[in-house]
Amino acid sequence: MTDQSADPVHAFIDNAVKDHDVVLFMKGTPDSPRCGFSGLAVQILDHIGVAFVGVDVLQSEQLRDGIKAYSDWPTIPQLYVKGEFVGGSDIMREMFNAGELQALMAEKGIGPAED
Repeated sequence: MTDQSADPVHAFIDNAVKDHDVVLFMKGTPDSPRCGFSGLAVQILDHIGVAFVGVDVLQSEQLRDGIKAYSDWPTIPQLYVKGEFVGGSDIMREMFNAGELQALMAEKGIGPAED
């Protein structure tokens, strides 16, 4: 077993997750998603009106592989709220439709984005 804390990609992911309330690891950027699943995730977050940071995993293969190892989740996008892994676009959609994603944001003290 390797020490992941010494890995710069792991450290980058860890810092992003800890430094921001809502982080979406995605393909592309929030303004220009590069896959339908990432686009759906952005639409959901925009619809509920929370500010989030988008991290483009297409920047590097190490980052794309690193986020999958970090979360032990095989697909992208991946949503983190207050340092906690929530899930991918399918889970986000189910939670949104049930009102659970909105409730999670409220529970974590994350309100609508300031304009």
